[in-house]
Amino acid sequence: MWIEQEIRQQPEVAARLIREGWEEARWIIEETRRFQPALAMLAARGSSDNAARYGQYLLGAFAGLPTALATPSLFTFYRRPPRLDRTWVIGISQSGRSPDIVGVVEEARRQGGWTLAITNDLSSPLASAAHVVLPLRAGEERAVAATKTYTAQLIALALLAAAWTEDATMREDLLQLPEAIAQALGTEAAAREAAAAWWRAVHGVVIGRGFNYATAFEVALKLKELTYIVAEPYSSADFRHGPVALVEPGFPVFLIAPGATFRTEMESLAHMLREREAHLTLCSEDPGLLALAEVGIPLPPVPEWLSPVVAVIPGQWFAVSLARLKGLDPDQPRGLRKITETR
Repeated sequence: MWIEQEIRQQPEVAARLIREGWEEARWIIEETRRFQPALAMLAARGSSDNAARYGQYLLGAFAGLPTALATPSLFTFYRRPPRLDRTWVIGISQSGRSPDIVGVVEEARRQGGWTLAITNDLSSPLASAAHVVLPLRAGEERAVAATKTYTAQLIALALLAAAWTEDATMREDLLQLPEAIAQALGTEAAAREAAAAWWRAVHGVVIGRGFNYATAFEVALKLKELTYIVAEPYSSADFRHGPVALVEPGFPVFLIAPGATFRTEMESLAHMLREREAHLTLCSEDPGLLALAEVGIPLPPVPEWLSPVVAVIPGQWFAVSLARLKGLDPDQPRGLRKITETR
């Protein structure tokens, strides 16, 4: 099965990208500093858009840049693009072939903005459109659903953040990341156990916050793509503002809770979900939090800013396991192609 092979390739992909991409990331940041951007904009679709959500947190936290997600329809259909002359525009796409993302980068360059492509294909239109390219080095990804290219995009963005700060500790954290990814691959059995409790579900929610807001979106997307469950992503804060009314006995919740920043909030939410008799699957490195769930999936401890790279892996295993339990082919989800071109 291609997708399982590609999930298992992630430590190797990470090690190669960190080793070979570091100097490229440093050079890109040097050039970006010369440009002196006032803000950043990330343009992406699908899984790449979820990586862009992570990029919003990274560039805000470590580069101090107000960072927005692009609205490609303003460029392609309304033909009213915003001013981008002082903007660092980053196009993120595994294939680099979606015309709307290429269009955002082309317009930014035309206006005098500074543009970067993060892609797995150096010969793609996106790579040609941007001033500079940071290649993912993930190798061919044959499964329709992105796994190794998604984590490679997260790592590419993390390389840029670490290069911006010039923080030796962040650089060392990155060097340790492939081993943590390898450890996270060991969550397969726990994810399979969680999937067994979801196989009759037709809807559910995936919850994260902070850096892992992106992870909630990506895991929910994998469930939609591979299992056809209506899985909705939320931040733990937004979930309390209305959607919590969904919770009834047996309601499936996948809670992603690594790191110390939101531990108290996540513990409170887990207790509330237990009181309402939801079925809770929880990913964390904290044994106390894991004990609150029907199924606890232990994560390897990593700095919180890098936790999305390891936290998504049990979500990948979970979606693949659930697809197989439902008798579906996770390599070929219905109605989907590897490359989706939108305008």
